[in-house]
Amino acid sequence: MTSIVILDYGSGNLRSAERAVARAGADVTVTADWDAALAADGLVVPGVGAFAACMAGLRSVRGDQIIGRRLAGGRPVLGICVGMQILFAKGIEHGVTTEGCAEWPGTVDRLDAPVVPHMGWNTIDAPADSTLFQGLGDARFYFVHSYAARSWDLEPDPTGLIPPPRVTWSEHGDRFVAAVENGPLCATQFHPEKSGDAGATLLHNWLTTLS
Repeated sequence: MTSIVILDYGSGNLRSAERAVARAGADVTVTADWDAALAADGLVVPGVGAFAACMAGLRSVRGDQIIGRRLAGGRPVLGICVGMQILFAKGIEHGVTTEGCAEWPGTVDRLDAPVVPHMGWNTIDAPADSTLFQGLGDARFYFVHSYAARSWDLEPDPTGLIPPPRVTWSEHGDRFVAAVENGPLCATQFHPEKSGDAGATLLHNWLTTLS
């Protein structure tokens, strides 16, 4: 059975993520153990709350290094909600800039929308060749966030040898990045573990890429 570690760094819906990934067909462990996080077939990085607090918690367990080490070896990582946001270069909240993991360039900042936070079900616009959203058609997903990446700033590989990431978008006032599939690194701004059957299908789709 596929082994998954939910990274425990003091943030995120750890138990709901654990249950959802287990239901999707994986053997799941919730831990901050360095060796276990590196050895697992897949690593899930959840996150709720403030960007700065999540980064502080992540660094306290060397989670940023774990993510970097896994990706350097082509080992899959899935970020969820703020666990996606911290993969970008920086986040700006209340005028304070915090450095992220910088796996992708770009800034996470406040949504410009009549109502914030963006809370509830919303549709997404996924690429036709998406693996995560395969078979999901017009499915809706559950979002809870006030901040997002509102642009995609990663330049294409000039050699053409590295496939471009598949970027999925959604809208709430602004258009924002709702999900990314970038080789071994995937992430969703929404909560698949709160998104019912659609979220379960997405997690199953992700697990199928690990075997």
